[in-house]
Amino acid sequence: MTETDEIAKALDDAARRWPQDSASRAKLLVHLVQEGHRVLSEDDAQRAAARRAAIERTSGSLTNTYSADYLAELREDWPA
Repeated sequence: MTETDEIAKALDDAARRWPQDSASRAKLLVHLVQEGHRVLSEDDAQRAAARRAAIERTSGSLTNTYSADYLAELREDWPA
């Protein structure tokens, strides 16, 4: 990996967060990857929870919108 200015800044910030590993850029990189993964996992869980909440909120909102034989009636117009 090439240490660009942006990566160098991230590693410098990581060195302040994990001073015990500040002498090892490799260890700091591992910390950053682990922290990034943790954040992504939390974000995925929050998104899934939001989707479930939206489903629960709207569940049943279209009940009785269509008659029981709606699909059969619709298909009557279809070519054979």
